[in-house]
Amino acid sequence: MQNNHIIGQHCLLDVYQLDSKWLQNSSAIEQLLRQLAQAAQAHILESYFHTFGGSGGVTGVLLLAESHISIHTWPEHQYAAIDIFMCGKLLAEAAVTELKQLLPDAQMHIRWLARTYQPKA
Repeated sequence: MQNNHIIGQHCLLDVYQLDSKWLQNSSAIEQLLRQLAQAAQAHILESYFHTFGGSGGVTGVLLLAESHISIHTWPEHQYAAIDIFMCGKLLAEAAVTELKQLLPDAQMHIRWLARTYQPKA
């Protein structure tokens, strides 16, 4: 039987009870994600954020040398889905800790996945 090798961590966060106006503010959301990347000591290559207008939410991504951090918001539900995917030995846990500090009133459901590969025999 072959061993799987961990090549990264993928954190999936469901974040509840967020301010609806904040969930529509792409600048504030981008600033938050940049703070998470900084906490993880990641290197930002590009960023792209789109606001859906009206009462719609925001979708955005920071493309990292180490993978990505992305967000999709639903202001009408006071909800955001955030992905933090880091390869290598970066501090994805530090990004989650930073998120908890930046959004202290939010409730979060957090799932961790080890991203693995199985070498050929």
